[in-house]
Amino acid sequence: MEGLTHEFERRLASAKEGDEDSFAELFRSVQPSLLRYLRTLDRSVAEDAASETWLSVVRGLHRFTGEEAGWRAWVFTIAHARLRDAQRQARRLPVPADAQELLESQPDGLDVAECVEDMFSTEAALALIGRLPREQAEVVFLRHVAGLDVAHTASVLGKRPGAVRVAAHRGLRRLAGMLGPGAASTPEACNAADEMVDY
Repeated sequence: MEGLTHEFERRLASAKEGDEDSFAELFRSVQPSLLRYLRTLDRSVAEDAASETWLSVVRGLHRFTGEEAGWRAWVFTIAHARLRDAQRQARRLPVPADAQELLESQPDGLDVAECVEDMFSTEAALALIGRLPREQAEVVFLRHVAGLDVAHTASVLGKRPGAVRVAAHRGLRRLAGMLGPGAASTPEACNAADEMVDY
């Protein structure tokens, strides 16, 4: 573990000095889960928010200090803010007429039965998380997909750790319910939800 800490510190120091390979390694360590986070919350602006996130990271990299978990939390904090910015910007833009027709022709939501059948695929799991209330979706994703601990998740979202624990617990219970009445009520499903929440 100590070797990994030293490796991260070396990589961070090199990236701050302008080493592109070191920055690329830092980028690759976060980008896949960052994109999944943004797409789960709002697919329509995810790419723009991701681009703006990395621009902000590059501008602020020289100010960042901390360990690898702190690095991930810092990047997700920026992404959270850039997502909000992108959503505000998108609301200000007019919707073209042909896009409006396309939106109206789309089904209202995901087919729950289809999600259950494909539950073992990442996309299906993310689709279910995306159907949670926003606060629960953010917390469940950051805790159980991005792998942030309670303290870092609270920091990203600007919430108290207790609120993060409650939202995670409620989100996991709701996910169990989405899998069907049998899945939501089985002891195994409830125990799995309880075990995923750190108290």
